[in-house]
Amino acid sequence: MSKKRDKLQIIYDILSVVKGRNGKIKPTNILYKSNLSNQMFSEYMNELMQKGFVVENKLKSGKTYSLTQKGFDYLDKYQMIVDFTSSFGLSD
Repeated sequence: MSKKRDKLQIIYDILSVVKGRNGKIKPTNILYKSNLSNQMFSEYMNELMQKGFVVENKLKSGKTYSLTQKGFDYLDKYQMIVDFTSSFGLSD
């Protein structure tokens, strides 16, 4: 059985999914690709919007999300930390 993801990993997963779709993705796609329940998805997206990592774009056909510069910066720095811990054999 795999280890549970921590909060930072879940945030990374959500932001990666948004980035992978050229920064414009519908909520349902994020929900499925980041492997979250509807409730957890809502909690994380609200926090990410409040803290300025993503913005919600309202369209006639619904809404999409895109990354802000802060979101892109998080992805870069998180990957740097993963690489750093791996280089010292500290990753799982």
